[in-house]
Amino acid sequence: MSKFDNKKIMPRYSLIAILMTLFAAIVLAKTGYLMTVKRDYWMKVADRVKRDSVPTKPTRGNIYSCDGELLAGSLPKYKLYMDFKALREAGNDSLWEASLDSICRGLHQIFPEKGMAGFRKDLEKGREEQGRNWPIWKRRVDYNTYSEVKSLPIFRLAPYKGGFHVEEFNARVNPFGSSANRTVGGIFAEKDTGRVGLELEYDSILRGKDGIIRRQKVLNKWLSITDTPPIDGSDIVTTLDMSIQDIAEKAVIDELKLINGNVGVAIVMEVQTGDIKAIVNMDKCADGEYRELKNHAVSDLLEPGSVFKPVSIMTVLEDGYCDTTKIVETAGGVWPMYGRQMKDHNWRRGGYGTISLPRTLEVSSNIGVSRIIDQYYHNDPEKFIRGVYRTGIQKDFHLPLPGYSRAQIRMPKKAKNGQWLNWSNTALPWMSIGYETQIPPISTLTFYNAIANGGKMMRPRFVQRVEKGGRTVVDFPPEVVPGHEKICSEKTLKYMQTILRHVVSQGLGKKAGSPSFQVAGKTGTAQISQGSGGYKSGRVNYLLSFAGYFPADNPRYSCIVCIQKSGLPASGGGMSGVVFHNIAEGIMARDIKLDVSDARDSLSVFTPDIKDGNILAADYVLNHLGFQVKADWTGSYATGNPIWGKAEIRKGQAISLRREKLYGKSYIPDVMGMGARDAVYLLESRGVKVQLSGRGKVVSQSLPAGHQIKKGETCKLILEI
Repeated sequence: MSKFDNKKIMPRYSLIAILMTLFAAIVLAKTGYLMTVKRDYWMKVADRVKRDSVPTKPTRGNIYSCDGELLAGSLPKYKLYMDFKALREAGNDSLWEASLDSICRGLHQIFPEKGMAGFRKDLEKGREEQGRNWPIWKRRVDYNTYSEVKSLPIFRLAPYKGGFHVEEFNARVNPFGSSANRTVGGIFAEKDTGRVGLELEYDSILRGKDGIIRRQKVLNKWLSITDTPPIDGSDIVTTLDMSIQDIAEKAVIDELKLINGNVGVAIVMEVQTGDIKAIVNMDKCADGEYRELKNHAVSDLLEPGSVFKPVSIMTVLEDGYCDTTKIVETAGGVWPMYGRQMKDHNWRRGGYGTISLPRTLEVSSNIGVSRIIDQYYHNDPEKFIRGVYRTGIQKDFHLPLPGYSRAQIRMPKKAKNGQWLNWSNTALPWMSIGYETQIPPISTLTFYNAIANGGKMMRPRFVQRVEKGGRTVVDFPPEVVPGHEKICSEKTLKYMQTILRHVVSQGLGKKAGSPSFQVAGKTGTAQISQGSGGYKSGRVNYLLSFAGYFPADNPRYSCIVCIQKSGLPASGGGMSGVVFHNIAEGIMARDIKLDVSDARDSLSVFTPDIKDGNILAADYVLNHLGFQVKADWTGSYATGNPIWGKAEIRKGQAISLRREKLYGKSYIPDVMGMGARDAVYLLESRGVKVQLSGRGKVVSQSLPAGHQIKKGETCKLILEI
């Protein structure tokens, strides 16, 4: 007989089954209740402790010069906050009260714009309101400033103890400041998208792709869980050479200040590759300073003036209508042209009389060039324009710069009755000397570069390659403009090269020349039309140009300089030519490589005069000159940061270089005895404007050492030898 008592056991099982069924029903009912009636409430609760599909930004790619210098890069910036609730929960309120004076004093030293009382008032208000993200400073700061703030009392504690925390952002920085900034470009910081220049053109490459993370709150802390990692942007390597850029920029600004110019443009191109090594665009601002506001070099559609004349002469020589023995009569500098008067620049001095075709370019004779062109093309202006197109100056180069405009050279059209439409008898003569056309400086330079390059026209190149992790992803090799492997015959090319050399050696372009190497080029001086007012709207504005290449016997670089100014005097050769000269000599001087030891005079026993300042540089030079140097520090001039100090010279003993501690970044340093370069660097790195007077060593500084810096202050330095 079975020991299993069915009558006793089954009621128990039934009871358990009923209870479990009831429990399951209650669970299901509760679940349904939560999913329907309470759904909105619990969804709000969930939203407070988690964030789904949160986009995370990648690091934007860098922009480099051709030799690896950083032109634009992303560095972290920080927003500073205080969590007063975390401070209270950690039981550090009493420590905060004891440290508040020190905190406010330290913040005032780091941010002199705001006083101690202002910091105290804001911080006490935040503590009273128990703010969890109370801003300590209104703007983002760099890493060095963040480190200074973090070293203050309380702030140096862990976030959950002291409450100090930061929000990190990727900020775009340009180590070379405003140099070539309209070409390098900029971004909209909040959107992390390109705004102008290469930053805009290559935005999709530089920006990368966003990632996706989930934010989950665990134990009152937010944790980030990556779903899709961000893909950082690629880097682009440009063709710009910042040493050449610096030379060109300084030459343009110096001349603009001297002549009170309005706009200054300079472009330097490498002849064989078409690489743009420097591009300068300077506008005169309301405060009298010159800054880059617009990329005039690629966007300005202005009548080029006499730098267009070689295009006209090349066309007539290539068509075989005449050669360099052609003689033309220019009379006394004034010649009637279909009801208008054509004038040469020296018409008040009697003109040039009878001259040869090459001489028309050497002296930039408007009458000479226009008469030659009108003689052969008056009845068929379309053939002349086709010849101009053959030179490639009107080509669309598809440059990677927003705002780029191709040259506008209109083609005459003939009606059925044989009459020329949109054309007049004066159109051809004036077009031949650079009027009634609109050509940006980059197009003019590309034409001259082709002459220097044996007739091969290279497309202007701004970007060499795209890199990712140091490896080339996309390469942009030098490119010949399609259909312009040869813009003219070898015979015509030799004629043009010889004439352009003579323009500088015996013509109006002498100031662009150099005693050290040959220069070839052409001057240009053109009136700028004042919109609807034409050329007679009051004071005349001028476009002064010089375009050419150097060394003329073995061309390496081509360059164009364009200056816009109001009123006379105005001379393309005397003003833009001077800038060209300074740029050319500055570039060529870089190739003169001498051993620093050659600077030592074996017959001299004098100890050199040593300026205070960066004694790391002084140590490098003195050692190479053979002097014994004692130093209480170590460092390499090639790779190290500056070491600031003073030099001591004792008779019969070695030169001693002594390191000295500088004041903090909120205070004026002692720059007495320093050279201009070191003094200006130290002051401007602290946000102080500098005015220099004299040369040599600093003998006086208007703001004394230890003076607390205030925003917008200017320090005047007097230097004497």
